[in-house]
Amino acid sequence: MRNLPLGRTGLFVSELCLGTMTFGGSEGMWGKIGTLQQADAERLMGQALDAGINFIDTADVYAEGASEQITGQALRNLKVPRENVVVATKVYGETGPGINKGGATRSRILDGVKASLKRLQLDHIDLYQIHGFDPVTPIEETVRALDQLVRHGHVRYIGVSNWAAWQIVKALGIAERLGLARFESLQAYYTVAGRDLERELVPMLQSEGLGLMVWSPLAGGFLSGKYSREQEAAQSPEQGSRRLAFDFPPVDKERGFACIDVMRAIGEAQGVSVAQVALAWLLHQPQVTSVIVGAKRPDQLAENIAATEVRLSADDLARIDAASKLPQEYPGWMLERQGDIRRQQLAATRR
Repeated sequence: MRNLPLGRTGLFVSELCLGTMTFGGSEGMWGKIGTLQQADAERLMGQALDAGINFIDTADVYAEGASEQITGQALRNLKVPRENVVVATKVYGETGPGINKGGATRSRILDGVKASLKRLQLDHIDLYQIHGFDPVTPIEETVRALDQLVRHGHVRYIGVSNWAAWQIVKALGIAERLGLARFESLQAYYTVAGRDLERELVPMLQSEGLGLMVWSPLAGGFLSGKYSREQEAAQSPEQGSRRLAFDFPPVDKERGFACIDVMRAIGEAQGVSVAQVALAWLLHQPQVTSVIVGAKRPDQLAENIAATEVRLSADDLARIDAASKLPQEYPGWMLERQGDIRRQQLAATRR
């Protein structure tokens, strides 16, 4: 298990992060995602820690707060030294009735961190992330509120999730201009079947030095290896998998199935699963800091952890890239064309 620095900080996090969205669900949407209660959640967390995972991600909206409660109690019951674990949580979604119970306002953030600290039974949060973009609240208000949390010691680092590149850069500019704490990480959707963030977000991350945490690395189960063209054609949502009933995140099915075909062949040659190849592909991407993996059972988590041992050759990566490559869009194709000569000039100086 590798440990990598988070963005431009000196904080090292494991290349896999334990996601806790499966903790605490009972009814409704959260019950469909996962219903692990305290004992089972502790078993998974202990397994993850024993494997070298030091990074745990949750959110105040997961299972309406139950995920944070179970996570905090598990750390206490397992007697995990505070300095041995990096705990990340998120704020933004609605946590109760009332017009001001959601968003990225100063009020929501300051109230949210107090509630999260109480549920987690911690005196500080290592990484506090804005879970989504608030189209109402000025970015400056959000950044100032987060800086206040860092200065008061409630939060060590701040990050963001599901923002566009221009929104993140605007926030970074405000932070630099005002001398405030800056975003150090982005948590975003990224898979071999969904490489959209490579257009704008990856170049921005590389330019500004932010770390990347990946959510839903198997595209909501699409890349688990249990999903196929034949299954989609033969089954109705009522009798099929969760992916058939709840088609999220959105996937270009034809390109996705082409990726599965290639990864299945690579997996068979190495004796590993399609899912492990999909995770390994992410771990081979230099822009990725940590991949968030969730599980409902120990065997699922063990399979995910084993993906860290899968090595893909240059030929393997090229084959996957050919099947999954994004179609060109403007201005990307123009930037590539006009910048080619300059890139060649730079390459010549490095020989």
